[in-house]
Amino acid sequence: MGRFAGLSDEEVRRIIKEAAKKAAYYEEVYHGCCEATFLALLEVFNLPRDYMKLATGFAAGIGFKGLTCGALCGGVMAIGIFFGRSHLDYISGDPTRKRYVAFRLAKELCEKFIQEYGSALCKDIQAKILGKWYDLWDPKQHKEFEEVGAHTLKGCPSVTANAARWAAEIILNEIRKTQRGQT
Repeated sequence: MGRFAGLSDEEVRRIIKEAAKKAAYYEEVYHGCCEATFLALLEVFNLPRDYMKLATGFAAGIGFKGLTCGALCGGVMAIGIFFGRSHLDYISGDPTRKRYVAFRLAKELCEKFIQEYGSALCKDIQAKILGKWYDLWDPKQHKEFEEVGAHTLKGCPSVTANAARWAAEIILNEIRKTQRGQT
């Protein structure tokens, strides 16, 4: 975390902008909202890309079920890398209550989704940005999903961009607060 503590405001803005740009691009070209968001955050924070495997099953609301938005999940996973508990914290009962930092930041990201989209659920977000929810397990609906432009900038790439932007802001703001002793 220390390498991000002394960043100028301009460097912070650049990281946030780059996270959003990368997340939109990855969703548009390769698909997988959680993977797109998480990979963008891994890259801007120079973290191991191998972690990306964790994000695969979260697409389209976890396994295409329309549940919690995959882009939101990717952002929460990145928050966890910075502020989550280590194995030792976990098995020792988390005496410093570290988990509550991650909980607070995940809640903040969820609230941004709810403010922007009215929900943190993929079904609801798809309905808002695409006009309806698509069951991607149904081949006909999956085809319709593609045809309405779900992987264009009016669709899911806009959501992954927001998720990565918001998560990067939250992470960088918390690092700055921690360095100033404000947490």
